[in-house]
Amino acid sequence: MSSVLLSVTDLVRSYGTRRAVDGVSFRVLAGQTVGLLGPNGAGKSTTVAMLCGLLRPDAGEILLDGQPVAAGAAAVKRIGMVPQDLALYEDLSARENLRLFGALYGLKGGQLAARIEHVLGLVNLQDRARDKPATFSGGMKRRLNIAAALLHEPDLLILDEPTVGVDPQSRNAIFDTLEALQAQGRALIYTSHYMEEVERLADHIVIIDHGKVLADDTPAALHRRLPARAVLRVDLAEPAAEGVLAALRAHAGVTALAQDNATLDIALVDNADAVPVLGWLQQNGQRPLHFSTARASLEDIFLNLTGRTLRD
Repeated sequence: MSSVLLSVTDLVRSYGTRRAVDGVSFRVLAGQTVGLLGPNGAGKSTTVAMLCGLLRPDAGEILLDGQPVAAGAAAVKRIGMVPQDLALYEDLSARENLRLFGALYGLKGGQLAARIEHVLGLVNLQDRARDKPATFSGGMKRRLNIAAALLHEPDLLILDEPTVGVDPQSRNAIFDTLEALQAQGRALIYTSHYMEEVERLADHIVIIDHGKVLADDTPAALHRRLPARAVLRVDLAEPAAEGVLAALRAHAGVTALAQDNATLDIALVDNADAVPVLGWLQQNGQRPLHFSTARASLEDIFLNLTGRTLRD
């Protein structure tokens, strides 16, 4: 069994009277990829900032291999961070960016040169090493950001929304890089608004909302907890009123419900419940324009636990 690399215990962080993180606890094993999920405002970004030593917890403990993680602590240098906002110097070449970031980690000389070439190869940017990020696509910039976070060979790599604003081809290139890191036994924490990314990469999932951990388990175990085996997506002519939504939540076979503009995502006990629900919508003055059914997914698990979609 893998050893515990990161241990997070009862983290608390408040902003004035608002408690953004309220007793968050979870673990990351060596070589494990943990998907950290939560709607906007759930406390996810605050948690990540504390894991990196950028914010001090009001209470709780973060240990990396048994050593405390805090600003200036040695354990922080064993963590690599890929932020959501790009951290690059646009007018320096890719290699010069990496040389600068490597120097900040205390790397120099032949060791730094070797690490730069290694991470450029890992993210497949060797042929653009002399070019400036100002000439790069969004996906290439993201990959260079990942390379910078890997220069010092961290034990844990934290990626905060690393595919925001990139095209599908660049997203796949980022996945290839991360899967190569997984094959090397690197531990990852991955946050994303794209459930399919987490389903592809993560072998463990932590879901937080309103600052609290709602789930901490493997994807398979989370699927077993879901009362719904199917989901019905309905595009309406216009958004349903709150009274209609409240009545629909009480309909037989409906286990959870969320509305995004005029699109309803309805978790069902079984596929057979889809027809009665569609009939009920029409009888109650709603005009379905399009509908589809699918098996329950991680999105449905999230909806069932939080009562809202990841992008809420």
